[in-house]
Amino acid sequence: MKKITRIVALFTVLIFSATAMAQAKSNDYERNFKFGVGLNTGLPLNDPYSFNLGGDIRAQYNVSETYSLCFTTGYNSLFVKDDAPNFGYIPVKVGYKTFIFSNEFYVMGEIGGAFSTTKNYKENSMLFCPSVGYATKYVDISVRYEFLKDFPMIKDNVADTGLAQIMLRLAYGFDL
Repeated sequence: MKKITRIVALFTVLIFSATAMAQAKSNDYERNFKFGVGLNTGLPLNDPYSFNLGGDIRAQYNVSETYSLCFTTGYNSLFVKDDAPNFGYIPVKVGYKTFIFSNEFYVMGEIGGAFSTTKNYKENSMLFCPSVGYATKYVDISVRYEFLKDFPMIKDNVADTGLAQIMLRLAYGFDL
């Protein structure tokens, strides 16, 4: 837990440092908040899971035209093969988004925690998510790699941890 706290603290310091630099460069930009509601679907890269389906909400603070801070939470359900019970979790992430090219394409990194909602599994996990996406005034489409460090999976017919998946997010966003 101490290691997780240190990583989250370091990431927070990096975000605030980048925010301060962006604010110094863009004093004339009118900062604003944006809110989004998304649908997520994904392909787990590990057994025993077949696919992932979920939803999320995201609050985004636009620091400048090209830099944003994000907070995302929601719910995801991993569907398990062979009629076993599904595996659900609540992700809670903070992120940093940088727009590139014509301020529509972006790259983003998120870090946070994933909290199990499955009855027989009480463990939580750290969560890492790099993503690339395309956003307009109302539409946000992104693809991300999601790694849940401590969630169960099967590797070479042996129970292990470290669930990885590729996720697609389709979202509707608006200014607050």
